[in-house]
Amino acid sequence: MDIKGAVALVSGGASGLGEATVRTLVAAGAKVVIADMNVEKGEALASELGEGVAFVKTDVADGDQVQAAVDKAVSMGSLRATISCAGIGAGVRILAKDGSPHDLKLFQKVISVNLFGTFNMMRLGAAAMNKNTPDADNHRGVIVNTASIAAFDGQIGQAAYSASKGGVVGMTLPVARDLSKSGIRVCTVCPGTMDTPLLGTLPEAARQGLAAAIPVPSRLGLPAEFAALVKHIVDNNYINGEVIRIDGAL
Repeated sequence: MDIKGAVALVSGGASGLGEATVRTLVAAGAKVVIADMNVEKGEALASELGEGVAFVKTDVADGDQVQAAVDKAVSMGSLRATISCAGIGAGVRILAKDGSPHDLKLFQKVISVNLFGTFNMMRLGAAAMNKNTPDADNHRGVIVNTASIAAFDGQIGQAAYSASKGGVVGMTLPVARDLSKSGIRVCTVCPGTMDTPLLGTLPEAARQGLAAAIPVPSRLGLPAEFAALVKHIVDNNYINGEVIRIDGAL
């Protein structure tokens, strides 16, 4: 699918992997709607990138707010790509050192943003893309979700995060099959240890330790590498129902 001139909706697009994806798609000639909770960063990025880029404050777990972001995208042209990069984490064991249990509301919050939010983006993005005129491959659009290698190999304290990302992975194939008659592809990218702003807050020694654990290349992944994979999925009509790790074989 040629993204040039088409519209992409990117949740979590104001920073990290989402920002890199926005920049890559804009460089390829796409129009982009940035859906994010961070108004300051979202508006600044839209202003920097200029015409053809808009920001909509969006809580991905809220149906009305995601619909508003979809409506904005449709108002700018043909929405062809819905990309979910919004997500949160929680490093909490199911039992703390004092024996107290994991906070249930925190678990629900992580599931709400990472899993419900991704599903919300998919269902509303698909409804809009279903109205597109299909191409020669009967293709109307593509959905790209972000999970994590924690979906397969969760670490201590990642019960909520791994559950949420495992859910995203588990939805990929059935939703791809659901949307096959509409000509909408669905894929999920599972990043490993990426050099995002969150990791930038760690001490350098900790960052180096994380990098050393990655087989090849022994460094943190770059957001631009994640974005390049997303763009390839968008470009390549024959990639569908697939879950792809990008982690240096971690």
